[in-house]
Amino acid sequence: MKFPGLLTNMNAPTSLLPPEQLYRRCDPALLDFETTDQLEAGIESLDQPRATEAVELGIAMKQPGYNVFVLGEPGSGRHALVKRLIAGGTLDQSAPPDWCYVNNFDTPEKPRLLRLPPGRGAGLRRDMQEFARELPTAIATAFESEDFRNNVEAVQEELKQREEAALQQLGQQAGEEGLALLRTPHGFIFAPVKDHEALGPEEFAKLPDAERERFGALISRFGEELQQLMRLFPRWRREVQTRIKQLSRDTMSLAVGHLIEDIKAGYVDLPEVLAFLDGAMTDVMEVGSELKDESKSEGESGTTELTGRITAQRYLVNLVVDQDGNTGLPLVCEDHPTYPNLVGRVDQIAHFGALVTNFTMIRGGALHRANGGYLLLDVEKVLAQPYAWEGLKRALKSGQVRIESLGQVYGLVSTQSLEPEPMPLDVKVVLFGERLIYYLLREYDPEFPFLFKVAADFDDSVERCPEQTRLYARLVATLARQNRLRPLHREAVARVIEHAARLAEDAERLSTASRHVSDLLQQADHQAARAGHERIERDDVVAALEAQRRRNSRIPERILDAMKREILLIDTSGTRVGQVNGLAVGELGDAAFGHPVRISATVRLGEGDVLDIERESEMGGAIHSKGVMILSSFLASRFARELPLSLSASLVFEQSYGPVEGDSASLAELCALLSALAGAPIRQSLAMTGSVNQHGQVQAIGGVNEKIEGFFDLCAARGLSGDQGVLIPKANIKHLMLREDVVAACAAGRFQIHGVTDVDQAIELLTGIAAGAPDAQGNVPIGSINHAVASQIAELSALRQVYGAPSRRHRKRLRK
Repeated sequence: MKFPGLLTNMNAPTSLLPPEQLYRRCDPALLDFETTDQLEAGIESLDQPRATEAVELGIAMKQPGYNVFVLGEPGSGRHALVKRLIAGGTLDQSAPPDWCYVNNFDTPEKPRLLRLPPGRGAGLRRDMQEFARELPTAIATAFESEDFRNNVEAVQEELKQREEAALQQLGQQAGEEGLALLRTPHGFIFAPVKDHEALGPEEFAKLPDAERERFGALISRFGEELQQLMRLFPRWRREVQTRIKQLSRDTMSLAVGHLIEDIKAGYVDLPEVLAFLDGAMTDVMEVGSELKDESKSEGESGTTELTGRITAQRYLVNLVVDQDGNTGLPLVCEDHPTYPNLVGRVDQIAHFGALVTNFTMIRGGALHRANGGYLLLDVEKVLAQPYAWEGLKRALKSGQVRIESLGQVYGLVSTQSLEPEPMPLDVKVVLFGERLIYYLLREYDPEFPFLFKVAADFDDSVERCPEQTRLYARLVATLARQNRLRPLHREAVARVIEHAARLAEDAERLSTASRHVSDLLQQADHQAARAGHERIERDDVVAALEAQRRRNSRIPERILDAMKREILLIDTSGTRVGQVNGLAVGELGDAAFGHPVRISATVRLGEGDVLDIERESEMGGAIHSKGVMILSSFLASRFARELPLSLSASLVFEQSYGPVEGDSASLAELCALLSALAGAPIRQSLAMTGSVNQHGQVQAIGGVNEKIEGFFDLCAARGLSGDQGVLIPKANIKHLMLREDVVAACAAGRFQIHGVTDVDQAIELLTGIAAGAPDAQGNVPIGSINHAVASQIAELSALRQVYGAPSRRHRKRLRK
């Protein structure tokens, strides 16, 4: 087929991009410094007004549920900016209270919570520690005093005399009746008396019967009285013990009371503390005898020492939140948010094979420390810890922190444990996470939208304007000082800013990925050290970037070698019908690389189907399949409005052995189809990328820099001829930040980059043949690509009608 519409100028001047559009340099004149030492540091992230407004709203709102979820990619400076905003809004606010756990003397398994003004909890803890140390000595001294012993002996002597007087009176009454009250090793007995001597059994038997009966009745009567008296003795002894106990209480009150009063003098403005001290004093008087006994036997055995320490701990103060020396509201970042690290725990110690605990072993969690202030968490880490997410939500919903083991929460243990009084919770939680996690939680966790009502979406890039460029220079200076690096010359800073635009995949924007910038600065500092530079120069940054590329070049080099050795078949010269060089991009970790891939198309008579071999072999993704379907729609709408589309076409990525996804090859696939239909050969010295819509307009794609460089590397390896190049969507021109060697080759005319807006412009550049614009009547010029395609489709349609028409004999049968 002849094509009289062959273009004489195959390099269309309207599409060829000049070198200045391939790489937007940072003008050093914007940077009004010589080195970064002259810049003010302290900028750890770039300003993002939308996200900043959201964070400020979350900080200002006091109603429940206005916690903040910060969306964005890791390493973008989100944490630094949020910390700066929180610090700026809380400097003028006073610190929240101290919180202490103390013994509940009535119910020890339920420790009580004390709230104190900030900084005063540490003082109460010291006072009670000193009290616990002095208590055993004070009690021992009081109980060993002469007055206490004399008083106790007097009470005991009074009991003894009372018992003896009662027995003496009973014996006297019995004596008047001729009986004697005798004390034996087995107790008291009554015996008949004759001539002031007790009668023995033999002598008693010789008495007359009447006499024996009289003595028997007397012994029975006085025996009952003796029994009644013996029943009174325990009561008298209990009364004596009560008197001794009261004496002990009075003695301890005198011995310990002044210690408590001295402590109370410092807390007269805190009723809760005074109530605790009164309770401690009452308890001391109750258990003072135990402390007295333990103080006497101290050191006799390890068991006694441990028991004594535990008893003394009854009066200690467990300071779980200490604001001593803190100003402003607390800002807590929990890097390991396990369930115990969030809500607290109760420790235990092994004692004779058993686990024991008490209120002094209560440990506060991050929620306790952040109470009254802000808690910063990475949501991925919270979700990765068993039950941590549920524990966090439970605390936020209930407005209190309840310290419970997981066994208690889920009923997995039945042993008795401590139940500390819950702490009232007033905290603002800020979660950091990727956008996918935020939207998944919002979709599948019904409680999440009510607990985290503020979403602060941090952009991955910011506008590349003079103001942001200068701010980025301050960020570079801050990162250099934080990492103790050499100062950067402004030319080096300019190169870092250019790389930030490359990271953003947009020449008009700057990436907020400060982690990558920090890594680059450290590697550039290493290059400067090797070169003996006192400051980081532009060449050091370039060398660091080149070293990064080499470290990640194993796979790209293997692919390039396979193409050079013609194992992977990619032509960079000559022409082929129905064959075009597409461009693909691969990602390995943080590194991305591009490489060409051959796309071929075949056409034949059929029923209007465009067969995507990748999809049929289950190697094509949904987006790629969508792009192929759009091609069918384009062909039908442009060339088969008034006749059936009677073709079948097949598209395939040659030598593709992995999944294919994305629609960035749909323009190349369409051009291959048009070439196959028109019989027009395509220049293999050109590669192309771009997405196409149903109207043939070319749309922007991602990874444009890597794709161009991948084809350039193959052409450079085979030798640049000057007619090699890449076609990209015109919308992607603003994204170009190409390598210096690619820009230099384009500037020298050894490589070309074209920006195209529609498929007609692309097919003209690929074939050198005019696409053919329709006139007012809708006719396209003869010899154009569109005319050839339309003619081929019409011919296929006619053939299908011929082959599909019934035979003459069959038509006769139908008429009959």
